[in-house]
Amino acid sequence: MPQGRSGAAEVSRKRGAEPAALPQQVPERKRACWGILTSQGSWADRSPLHEAASQGRLLVLHTLLAQGYHANIVTINQVTPLHEACLSGHVACVKVLISAGANVNAATIDGVTPLYNCCASGSLGCMELLLQNGAHTHTAHTHFPSALHEACKRGHGQCLDCLNRHAACSKILLHRGASVNIGSGGDSPLHAAVRQDSADLVSVLLDYGADVNLRDSNNLRPIELALPGGKSQQLLLAFEVSPRTLCQLCRLQIRNLIGRSRLKQLALLPLPPLLTHYLEHS
Repeated sequence: MPQGRSGAAEVSRKRGAEPAALPQQVPERKRACWGILTSQGSWADRSPLHEAASQGRLLVLHTLLAQGYHANIVTINQVTPLHEACLSGHVACVKVLISAGANVNAATIDGVTPLYNCCASGSLGCMELLLQNGAHTHTAHTHFPSALHEACKRGHGQCLDCLNRHAACSKILLHRGASVNIGSGGDSPLHAAVRQDSADLVSVLLDYGADVNLRDSNNLRPIELALPGGKSQQLLLAFEVSPRTLCQLCRLQIRNLIGRSRLKQLALLPLPPLLTHYLEHS
């Protein structure tokens, strides 16, 4: 699988193809046939539905869905309109597509999911919608890109607002049970955060049990990638000489026993609020 693409658009879009013609003036019989051709399992390279989702054109999106376009229509690379809406951060379009039956866990041929695209764009609103509707926070294949890894990789933005959005994405994913050590290929989320010298992300990852001894494809540990004298290096050095407390180990073990799919129900347990908050680590 291709690895390490430079931009978010490259991982989920295939440009260069003209979108198919809008079917408003097509006879009713042909329009019905169009609905069959654009149903789930078929593909059209950059359909009008993809374009509307990408550009945030909500009215056009509603119209196309009413005319028979299927919410899960894919391009030849298995990109869905939901991928496009998440990549561009159009919350309203994401909501409409999900209501129309869009698959929140659809993956492209490169393993990219809508949740991954939310992390690429730093869209918290889109991410929350996906998670509320069953999006998986982890991937079973380490060679496929991880949403958490993407959030960490892009965590050091060119402005504070961007930085905060991506850091918040990472915290939400971890809170919902994302695998803290699964990244992209041999690269873990901790490797990605250290490369950006994002001390806040490094600290959060360590709190959620990140393995400081994992090695990337170049056989390097996270601390070996840290900027000399940087905040990330200081955190990792301090962590290596200070083992986790019994309290931290118990918290991680309880979260593991509860399981990813049930972490969001922690608040329903008959526990003191302080303990619930500690287990959630929100």
